[in-house]
Amino acid sequence: MQGQRPDMTVTKTENTTIEAIKKLGILSEAEIDEIRKLSAQSGKSIISLLKENDLVSDEQIGRIIAADQKIEFITLSPDMVDPIAAHLIPYELSSEHNLIGLRTEGDKLYVAMGSPMNLAVRDQIEMRTGCKVIPQAAVPSAVKAAIRYHFNVQNVTKQTIVSMRFKQQQQQEKQQIAVLDKLQDSGDPISSLVSSIMTGAIDSRASDIHIEPQDGDLRIRYRVDGILRKELDIPATAQAEVISHIKILANMDISEKRLPQDGHITTMHQNREFDLRVSSLPSIVGEKIVIRILDKSGSRWNLDGIVTDKSDNEKFRSLIENPYGMILLTGPTGSGKTTTLYSLLQLLNTGRNNIVTVEDPVEYRLAGITQVQVNPKAGLVFASALRSILRQDPDIILIGEIRDLETAEIAVSAAMTGHLVLSTLHTNDAAGAISRFVNLGIPPFLLASSVLGTVAQRLMRISCSRCKETYAAAEEQKKVLMAAGREPDELLLARNSGCENCGKTGYLGRKAIYEILPVSGQMRKMIIEGKSDTEIKEQAIREGMKTLKRSGIEAVISRTTTIEELWRVVDMQVD
Repeated sequence: MQGQRPDMTVTKTENTTIEAIKKLGILSEAEIDEIRKLSAQSGKSIISLLKENDLVSDEQIGRIIAADQKIEFITLSPDMVDPIAAHLIPYELSSEHNLIGLRTEGDKLYVAMGSPMNLAVRDQIEMRTGCKVIPQAAVPSAVKAAIRYHFNVQNVTKQTIVSMRFKQQQQQEKQQIAVLDKLQDSGDPISSLVSSIMTGAIDSRASDIHIEPQDGDLRIRYRVDGILRKELDIPATAQAEVISHIKILANMDISEKRLPQDGHITTMHQNREFDLRVSSLPSIVGEKIVIRILDKSGSRWNLDGIVTDKSDNEKFRSLIENPYGMILLTGPTGSGKTTTLYSLLQLLNTGRNNIVTVEDPVEYRLAGITQVQVNPKAGLVFASALRSILRQDPDIILIGEIRDLETAEIAVSAAMTGHLVLSTLHTNDAAGAISRFVNLGIPPFLLASSVLGTVAQRLMRISCSRCKETYAAAEEQKKVLMAAGREPDELLLARNSGCENCGKTGYLGRKAIYEILPVSGQMRKMIIEGKSDTEIKEQAIREGMKTLKRSGIEAVISRTTTIEELWRVVDMQVD
């Protein structure tokens, strides 16, 4: 029948693929026969099936494709790349198609490619460069690492900085005049420098950029996975230009250097929209700029992707099934409370509810939800905004943070009159949210009637899968980890050496751990009786609550993260 292939018949391309597999000795004859049958039945290529079924590694796939296409396979590392050849191909093109220029020989440009069969992009490079492309097959992750290395902020701006330092040495006596002259003209070098700082931060998955005047140079640091790391120093001669250029982009007053200012920049990078929130703060050596990076594209608020532990996920879903009451999230700044709240709102955002938020500030726009930003200068604070919101017939209300008695009273009243209220507090654990409300002045009997549950959360860095190694836990480490109820003879833990994939940090990405305290009937009675945080926490543990400490230990035992990260994030002195 047309469009179908008899079993065991293969195309000429598949024959060469099979020959390459045999030559490399990657699969047995039985495995080759099985993959040929599967290809004939499904109509999928052998390469696709090898990938789908994890029969070979990325490197073996690369070697098969190279042998099939009769091109060279290389074990790529960043030091093999000629920077001039790399920059012959624009960064956007290199990043989108996972390729990088290696070297030039006459009119030939050797290009390392994660997908060397992409003929269209090879033609595109030839049209841009005027060189004949000689493809080289490489492992995709190695190509990405080389791109990150050669297009990072330090390398992109190296020539600009060298030029600035030369000017600094030659014009120290005229420094004040030079700075004033430069303020009149934001030339290409400064524009390129600022752009590379911002795009470098986005590519590094940074949440914030810190631009900090020092006694000498202007220091640039990125906050990646919650940790600040230094990226580069910019000469002091360029400080005024860089800061002025950023302030102009953010629609801030460049002449005002004595007072803090706020602004924002909307930009596109790799077909994604970003909102850059800019804050300036005067210091004794100049204005410090902090830029918060907000990714406005894509679906970020999926509860299953954020709360990955099945038990915790079910507890969250159980809490928000209640038609009214109050759910409180606690934790320090930067612990992911807003992200968790937004994921809960998205789950509730079915179109059948009127959802209103009051935030300071509104960081992300959520479709189908009314979001209100407080404006203290205009008299719109949390309490006054909440009063107006309650006249808007809401079903669900999110309060960015409960800071004072007035806001707390309105939140409790709303929770008791048929509204589902979600909010945040700054306390160390879930039980601490109860005493925090009482300390604000809320009567215990009202709190007991309104609160559904409290949640404490933290963010832990995830071990990089590329450089993660296992080792046998020492006896002291075993004693610490016994709190999770594990008593194996040998306990294997993870440690990280650091690699190009994770920027030499040993960690790539973060996950949230939770302490979820649903308020039971017994706990309501304890709240009314004025029991302490410790007593309420002990009761919650008896009822099955998993503490932050236990959640963190489970992440270490599963080798998701390291024991060092556990000590950094969780107070291990308390249960």
